[in-house]
Amino acid sequence: MPDHIYVVLDGWVKLFRITPTGAEAVVGVFTKGRSFGEAVAFDGRPFPVSSEAVTDARLLLVRVEILASMMRERPEVAFAIISSTFRHLHGLVAQVEQLKAHTGAQRVAEFLLDLCSCEKGSCTITLPYDKTLIAGRLGMQPQSLSRAFNRLEAQGVKISHNQAHIADVVTLRKYMLEDRSAPWRKDE
Repeated sequence: MPDHIYVVLDGWVKLFRITPTGAEAVVGVFTKGRSFGEAVAFDGRPFPVSSEAVTDARLLLVRVEILASMMRERPEVAFAIISSTFRHLHGLVAQVEQLKAHTGAQRVAEFLLDLCSCEKGSCTITLPYDKTLIAGRLGMQPQSLSRAFNRLEAQGVKISHNQAHIADVVTLRKYMLEDRSAPWRKDE
């Protein structure tokens, strides 16, 4: 029975499920300032996922009873919890859309762009966790992730160990947003 919600203060934490075949399905990966467990904390059922720190991490544990009391006394706290739960739902909907509407290389491009600190020009980023977890987060096998990284070389992306160098953020963003059905709709 959940008795806490969790706020990541530092590091990275993954939420995952083990499928009936024994495979790990990564549901989410959270970093500094992100929270999880809000929706199930008030449901009274066990957590539907497991969590694991994938880097050194610090978490703030907030007792559900204290949070419930704060929500009764200060309605803005309840609205913040609802808003957080809604953001999680939007994130899951975006993941489903990404899995259905984008190629593996486009999903990797979006992942890299989310880590970029600039809107244009070149950018070098450090991959926040290992490539196996990145693959799981993007709904791919590790071999598919490697192929996607190779495909992104044509878009100016070079991967070296845990670093990704993007030659032009705008070019990569255009590629990521490209409609996969466009080549079949040219005669419209």
